[in-house]
Amino acid sequence: MAEVTLSHVRKVYPNGAVAVEDFNLAVRDREFLVLVGPSGCGKSTTLRMVAGLEEITSGTISIDGKVVNDLPPKDRDIAMVFQNYALYPHMTVKENMAFGLKLRHTPKGEIEERIAEAAEVLGLTPYLSRLPKQLSGGQRQRVALGRAIVRQPKVFLFDEPLSNLDAKMRVEMREEIHRLHLRLDATILYVTHDQTEAMTLGDRIVVMESGHIRQVDDPVRLYNEPANCFSASFIGTPPMNLLPMTADGQGRLTSEAGTLMPPQAVLPALAPGQTVLVGIRPEQMIQTADRAPFENALLAEVDIVEQMGAEAYVHFNVAGVRMTARTKPDWGARHGERYYVQPMLDRLCLFDVASGERLYA
Repeated sequence: MAEVTLSHVRKVYPNGAVAVEDFNLAVRDREFLVLVGPSGCGKSTTLRMVAGLEEITSGTISIDGKVVNDLPPKDRDIAMVFQNYALYPHMTVKENMAFGLKLRHTPKGEIEERIAEAAEVLGLTPYLSRLPKQLSGGQRQRVALGRAIVRQPKVFLFDEPLSNLDAKMRVEMREEIHRLHLRLDATILYVTHDQTEAMTLGDRIVVMESGHIRQVDDPVRLYNEPANCFSASFIGTPPMNLLPMTADGQGRLTSEAGTLMPPQAVLPALAPGQTVLVGIRPEQMIQTADRAPFENALLAEVDIVEQMGAEAYVHFNVAGVRMTARTKPDWGARHGERYYVQPMLDRLCLFDVASGERLYA
């Protein structure tokens, strides 16, 4: 396979809109790297620049050590899987998978061999003679995957390939893509707005916002050690709670809801009166039935309880801020009730109010 390197890549459209700004990234050989972020953050534009479908304004893109800025897509040795499948409606599954190989004058026997192998891997063998309209959405996406696999490219590019599928099919196809990566041992650059896809598929995740990279990390570190408020609030379902609290100069953080005294390993040097955003993951808010004030707890008024079966999401109002706790389903909290909830103090994340960047002890 191959490495993909983007150095100071910038994309500005003719109307002056900046889609991607000073993008620097090295995709490792055989790595599954995911670009994730909200709509309009520049992730698909970045992928299309790698593919050669968008011209870059400045910077360089290299594949396998070769600068490809001026190479057309067909000469970059990449295969791209699109959101809308992009299948030829008048061609059978087999013909769709063979089309790119025929354009490259691949010997007929080799084409047959590659298609048979890919069809077996993807469970498409019984459908090779069908037209796309005779297939389900998941089967069409498998055909698009098969068409990419038979190319045997250096790099696979995926542009939100699961967005058009229902929830059950997305889970199945996510597993299929994961298994495919393990089998092919391929370099994959994958774009999605779904952070669950990003967390379950990526060896590393690139969090993007407004054309900028906000954090690059493996899924566990990204979840447990977000570098900024954006990463903290975008990654995780429900997202991280962010509560403004004020340092009192004596190792305590205070708010109208209560006082917390984090361990020194968590609490950075803060000036008395300095306000910070305290990040608490929903599963790190310990449920309690206490209604009387006690140390290291926050007064929370229950708003909505969402029963999820194996767990419940309890949405609170804490000093005017909406926060969520992931709890056991049988807690029994009701709308309007008040409780004191206890954060796991050794897991708190503190962020600067102005910049949103993480404060480290």
